[in-house]
Amino acid sequence: MDLSSNSLVGNVPHQLCRLLLIGNLDLSNNLLTGELPDCWCNLHSLAFMDLSNNRLTGKLPNCWWNLKDLQFMDLSNNSFSGKIPVAVATHHCSLRSLYLAGNGFIGAFPPVLEGCNSLDTLDMGNNKFFGVVPPWIGTHIPLLRILSLKSNNFTGEIPLELSRLSELQLLDISNNSLTGSIPLAFGSLTSMKHPQNLSTTELPNEWKYYDRIDIIWKGHEQKFGKAIQLLTGIDLSGNLLSRCIPEELANLQGIQFLNLSTNHLSCSIPENIGSLTFLESLDLSSNGLTGAIPSSISSVPWLTTLNVSNNLLSGKIPTRNQLRTLTDPSIYSNNSGLCGFPLNISCTNTSLAPDERNGGEEDHWMYYCVIAGIVSGLWLWFGMLFTVKSWRRGFLSFVDGMQCRIMKKL
Repeated sequence: MDLSSNSLVGNVPHQLCRLLLIGNLDLSNNLLTGELPDCWCNLHSLAFMDLSNNRLTGKLPNCWWNLKDLQFMDLSNNSFSGKIPVAVATHHCSLRSLYLAGNGFIGAFPPVLEGCNSLDTLDMGNNKFFGVVPPWIGTHIPLLRILSLKSNNFTGEIPLELSRLSELQLLDISNNSLTGSIPLAFGSLTSMKHPQNLSTTELPNEWKYYDRIDIIWKGHEQKFGKAIQLLTGIDLSGNLLSRCIPEELANLQGIQFLNLSTNHLSCSIPENIGSLTFLESLDLSSNGLTGAIPSSISSVPWLTTLNVSNNLLSGKIPTRNQLRTLTDPSIYSNNSGLCGFPLNISCTNTSLAPDERNGGEEDHWMYYCVIAGIVSGLWLWFGMLFTVKSWRRGFLSFVDGMQCRIMKKL
């Protein structure tokens, strides 16, 4: 039953609870209000449920997980609150896609999801969940392709076990309070190593849906629908992450965006970052990164959005290849040591990065050596001239002859 986008108002009618054999129900994009009735749990045959983009409120009924056949559930962009109900021990989870984003849910990461080993899309963004990101995500939900936990209150470190998600193509845990370092093991995320192909998985015709998600794409929030199957990337921005950017991230040669901005990252930008040949958007702004911008970054052919502002970078900005097209000076601003185009700061020897200064010093030494060689050669010639008698006589005879010719012409 598809009643989406019909400007329906008022509470969800209790009469819907009588449709015990209904398999698909879409009430999205309406103006429905109030709480869901407890009788909703009687819809045991429901496999597809979309209640997104309404004004529904209150807590989910405690009997919620009686909907054991549910494969697609979208409750996003409502005003639901409270904790996600706990399931009974014998609960069998059939969920493949779960959207809880844009509500007021609270509590720790829902333990009921530990049994959802068929789940491939999980969006819990923009809620009030708190606590740690549980390590069991990487072992108990092995088919995850899309994981969004952004804009919550998660704390602790990023679990290493997330690197075991071999199907993961989108990871967004931005705007939390995560600490520690970026796991080196992220360099082994299998699906991010190569460009993604459009999924050939056939969905039931009556569902007419594709996974969708909101992400920050090239600096702007954007909703992706069907095209999400072609997108790969990582967003860890807006946390409290520290230490260096792992060089292992350069193994993820299939990612199209990488956002590590607004953290406490230090050290230099990895020299091998140019290996990310499909990268279109890179944001490393508002950290404590030092050193020069690696020249390899100019070899990334599809890079159209770059931001390294508000760091401690120094040296001349690379300007070869694709970087020639990035002419907005603000993407390099508030780095007191950077110079060159597109900044209105010329590069002096003191403002160059150490490797550039060393290159200039090598050139100077070459000039000094050439000049020293010429001077030494002249001294050697004059020394031989005044110490070898035959050379001296020949030279004086040559001078006398030249003098006589000049005098005759005068």
